[in-house]
Amino acid sequence: MEPEPEPELEAEPALAAELSARRSAEARRLVLSPRRLSGPLPAGLSQWFPALEVLDVSGTGLTEMGTELLSLPCLHTLLAKNNRLGGPGSLPKGLGQAPLARSLRVLNLSGNRFSEVPPALLQLRGLRSLSLGGNRLQGIPPDIQELQSLEFLYLGGNFITAIPPELAKLPSLRYLVLCDNKIQSIPPQLAQLHSLRSLSLHNNLLTYLPREILNLVHLDELSLRGNPLVVRFVRDLTYNPPSLQELAGRTVKTRNIPYTPSDLPESLVRYLSLASNCPNPKCGGVYFDSCVRQIKFVDFCGKYRLPLMHYLCSPECSSPFSSASQSSTSQSESDSEDEASVAAHRMQKVLLG
Repeated sequence: MEPEPEPELEAEPALAAELSARRSAEARRLVLSPRRLSGPLPAGLSQWFPALEVLDVSGTGLTEMGTELLSLPCLHTLLAKNNRLGGPGSLPKGLGQAPLARSLRVLNLSGNRFSEVPPALLQLRGLRSLSLGGNRLQGIPPDIQELQSLEFLYLGGNFITAIPPELAKLPSLRYLVLCDNKIQSIPPQLAQLHSLRSLSLHNNLLTYLPREILNLVHLDELSLRGNPLVVRFVRDLTYNPPSLQELAGRTVKTRNIPYTPSDLPESLVRYLSLASNCPNPKCGGVYFDSCVRQIKFVDFCGKYRLPLMHYLCSPECSSPFSSASQSSTSQSESDSEDEASVAAHRMQKVLLG
């Protein structure tokens, strides 16, 4: 009996030589050199590398994956970022019915030319990580809910304007990246993502957040910088001058002018009892209804910056925690640690800057 003919690899000479030198029936990882592909994956690749589990074809100039992809039954990680994928036929037909639909766990197609999430990807029910950042996506299909095993979803750097409520039906989702898009609102249903740990929404067009987002009790990181809501929040910290009654009340409290209930009407006695001390220890002043709202960003665990609201008695009263130019670095760090320890278990890590 004659031996079976050696499987041939249909590829350009340079690529064929590279693969021939690395050929192995036991190879589990293959990384192709940049700018090696002008068409689909070379036919015969699955016969040369039948046990392949990780395939990296990033930056190779790939325009379509080709049917050879369907013949890699062990593949669990496919990295194809920074290519020219996105046109008709970029992904092979029958992807959802191939063994790959069950084996593939990680798929990175960032930096390509997709204008929509390919429907074939929504049939990869075993996916745990999907990256489509830096494409031309206009939206997120409601059928994204079919990826029930998804834990990491990266869609940053696209042209997405809205988030479908169906996205909240991904029970395992832990990391959701939607930064650098054109998103204007967040659906309240997102509060149903009970496994979510990190939500990146910076550099969008958000003007408000639904209060339901507070129900994301396991959320460790929420990135909001570069949104109108942050700019407006800081801009709207205006100061209303105190009334004559408040000025008089401040004088009574700060100068410790004695009084008894028989000296003043009951309403004024009650009013004076509502005085709040200014948090600046160098000030010693008080305030009632009129105060300066000031945002202070506090270091939390040496890793995150938390926006905390402070109330000061007047614009001239600077917070003792305001900036490094007004206090030493060591003092600022000490203040941050003290504040973080007060109610650290209730603090969410919100990155505004």
